[in-house]
Amino acid sequence: MRSRHPEALPRLWLMTDERLGERLWDALDALPRGSGVIFRHYSLRPTQRRALFARVARFSRQRGLIVLRAGNTPLGRGEDGAHNARLPHRGINSRAVHSRAELQAAIRAKADCVLISPIFPTNSHPGASALGVTRAAVLAAASPVPAIALGGMTPVRARRLISAGFHGWAAIGWWADQKRKAVPI
Repeated sequence: MRSRHPEALPRLWLMTDERLGERLWDALDALPRGSGVIFRHYSLRPTQRRALFARVARFSRQRGLIVLRAGNTPLGRGEDGAHNARLPHRGINSRAVHSRAELQAAIRAKADCVLISPIFPTNSHPGASALGVTRAAVLAAASPVPAIALGGMTPVRARRLISAGFHGWAAIGWWADQKRKAVPI
């Protein structure tokens, strides 16, 4: 699925990690068809991480979701791409961007999309300085590839950022806390 066309990239993303616990499955179920999942779970042992990835990839495939693995270590079948990998994946390659320098590095690495964060204060990084809408929008405008908003995101904030030039948005906890299906933006 290697494409530089924004329409080929999901607008909604779930970033997974250990804090989700069993809520991971509800979060995956809340995503509309065509959404993306970035599978992290870095603290698991390699065999546990591969096993969980296989389950997530299988579940996601049935739901019509795209799955990227985070990091450098391939996790097996079902990878549609990679996030923050040293070597490019044959599929979608995304990069985390927190500054202009990281945006330039992502461009040099030929990223297909960038996740700009943290835009708002977030539980994932308590006390970290948020970019705010204006600085994040400047980074998104400077990006030659689609920009995904991350950090303290909600659908209301996402609509505001999409109006400011973002392609879509990503979240961790917001998806897991939802008992209803997400409303596409």
